[in-house]
Amino acid sequence: MLRRFWLFFAQAVTVLLALMFIIATLKPQWLQHQGQFGKQLAEPIVALREVAPGIGSGPAQGSYADGAQKAMPAVVNVFSSKDGSLPPDARQNDPLFRYFFGDRNNNRKPQQPPAANLGSGVIVSPDGYILTNQHVIEGADQIEIALSDGRTTNAKVIGIDPETDIAVLKINLPNLPTITLGRMDRARVGDVVLAIGNPFGVGQTVTMGIISALGRNHLGINTFENFIQTDAPINPGNSGGALVDVNGNLLGINTAIYSRSGGSLGIGFAIPVSTARSVLQSIITTGSVTRGWIGVEPQDVTPEIAESFGLHQKSGAIVAGVLQGGPADKAGIKPGDILLSVNGQEITDTTRLLNVIAQIKPGTDAKVHLARKNHDMDLDVLIGKRPPPPKQAEQEDGEGDSGG
Repeated sequence: MLRRFWLFFAQAVTVLLALMFIIATLKPQWLQHQGQFGKQLAEPIVALREVAPGIGSGPAQGSYADGAQKAMPAVVNVFSSKDGSLPPDARQNDPLFRYFFGDRNNNRKPQQPPAANLGSGVIVSPDGYILTNQHVIEGADQIEIALSDGRTTNAKVIGIDPETDIAVLKINLPNLPTITLGRMDRARVGDVVLAIGNPFGVGQTVTMGIISALGRNHLGINTFENFIQTDAPINPGNSGGALVDVNGNLLGINTAIYSRSGGSLGIGFAIPVSTARSVLQSIITTGSVTRGWIGVEPQDVTPEIAESFGLHQKSGAIVAGVLQGGPADKAGIKPGDILLSVNGQEITDTTRLLNVIAQIKPGTDAKVHLARKNHDMDLDVLIGKRPPPPKQAEQEDGEGDSGG
């Protein structure tokens, strides 16, 4: 029986080898197709390059992912709302009620949908203090904060500073992410920056650009202007968000865009972190921002003004008016004087004058160097406290722009 099995096996192998010989002789392409088919199963259709295992796990060269991931958790969405007028009486929908009692909505103002505003904010303290723009929460009856981790809570307004468009809010939640404040003295034109916010309400978004300019002023946006200009795309909803460096450190609070269409044109403005920090500390400490003031109405000295008045000075701030009884009036400053320096700091224009005087503590003396009829002279001025802007003063009186 065993011998018969081996006989059949030997015959089968012999027949198979004979068939392979005939195919290899007469139809060799059949064997080639089979080899190619097996090869196609083992190799991709096109040549592909794959990264070797263990390579590429870190951030790509030129990536800003680390800086973005560091700063994003501290940037929040700010939803502010203001209720409309009284709603109509729901019973007016009942015809029988109207028949017996008449239309009682005639004396009620028509209902208006609640006004809502959307912006961004930055958590700067584990205690829950948030920096945002004053125009984001202006007139709001309720402010809601949404964190990137999904938590939401209501915020309390600690204080506002309309003259820099900064507002300080506070929330009470545990384990809050906070942002690291950067150094403005190290920021340079050309540095890469990231803008983080919630443009158009689509969700948290990061855009990239560079610092286009520093110290931008004369824009007519705020009273005190010292903006960082950037081409990082900033759109509605980004207001109050963070402008950070590539390491995720806060450099500014995104505030405004220059646009003819309402969208980003590559010219955005942010309040420097140095200004925001000063306002934050003042509001937390005193509830408001205290600035120096001398009570003058200044005007820039332009080449045209210098030529028409025969002035030797081609820059500075000319005094167009003096508030009677104000610090400047008591010190002897008169209309027509050209203010050249304050405490040794050069005055090149009205913006510089406002900023220098605002930083001086009220109640202290300041040495003002000025030119009067082309003669230089020095005066000591007792710095006063800058009054609040008219709108803020009305609010304070209800709860109950002066020059430099």
